[in-house]
Amino acid sequence: MRISRLELAFPEGAAGQTLVLGADGAEDLSPFDRASTLIVEGMAQHFAALKARGFNVATEADGHFDTVLVTLPRSRDAARARIAQGAAHLKPGGALWIDGQKTDGIESILKEIKKLGGISDTQSKAHGKIARVDDPAAIPADWASRPLTPLPGFTTRAGVFSAEGIDAGSAMLAAALPDKLPTRIVDLGAGWGWLSAQILAHPGVTQLHLVEADHTALECARLNITDPRAAFHWADARNFSLREPVNGVIMNPPFHEGRAADPGLGAAFIKAAAGLLTSAGRLWMVANRHLPYETQLGQHFADVAEIGGDNRFKILTATGAGARNRRTR
Repeated sequence: MRISRLELAFPEGAAGQTLVLGADGAEDLSPFDRASTLIVEGMAQHFAALKARGFNVATEADGHFDTVLVTLPRSRDAARARIAQGAAHLKPGGALWIDGQKTDGIESILKEIKKLGGISDTQSKAHGKIARVDDPAAIPADWASRPLTPLPGFTTRAGVFSAEGIDAGSAMLAAALPDKLPTRIVDLGAGWGWLSAQILAHPGVTQLHLVEADHTALECARLNITDPRAAFHWADARNFSLREPVNGVIMNPPFHEGRAADPGLGAAFIKAAAGLLTSAGRLWMVANRHLPYETQLGQHFADVAEIGGDNRFKILTATGAGARNRRTR
């Protein structure tokens, strides 16, 4: 766990006003005083959990800090951008720390920084490392986050899902949708909005809700989709709800939490989709071929069918949300 490294790096707690870039909502952050710490976190579920614990949480940093801790995301380019962000918000003479797991590339990042200006106070623990950057001013300016253009008319950022191109599963799902779609639709886990743009191109759609937990991805979607029928929701899809049910849900659910495979994520998306739909509404989803989502679909829908796919993916559809449960009471 990260806490074992944090305790080694900050045995008496972090000094002064502190900025933490990226934090799991459930992790132990006891070295950081709530009153003097700002946590910047873009995932809706972690943001909400940290807020509930009494931390000051934001989606963007403001001001300059005595101590900055950068936790590494999986993407190398996103990691560099986060380090550059941390350096930009550091007071003169402040301490910039970088922490990450070996599986997230901490060793290669620290090697890069060592060549640029040096690192010190390195601590290894719990399959990861934490180290202090000797010369934060040496962090290259071109590490800063910048827009990507995966295809004309669309903007993404490093670190969001499928940032450099259209996800193959989403492309297959879009091709399998019927010409005319239901009037009110939710794109559950909308990412940077490519699939939503395809949905809006179909006749029949009067309202589309884009639901996405990654704040950066949702901000990209806002840029990519200016259609007045679109509504944007920064939320954890697994517990998202609307005041009125919809008659269509379309989704390409994730099945990884970090680097660890977690098919339970898709199962939670299916349950959430069933709760959003009318009994006559329909779900369309894409999944990796090996994931046994038919079982979860059968628990929440009366009718389930595979309507397309290949050796990698399968396109599933389901209707009759709640009908199975009503029949078995």
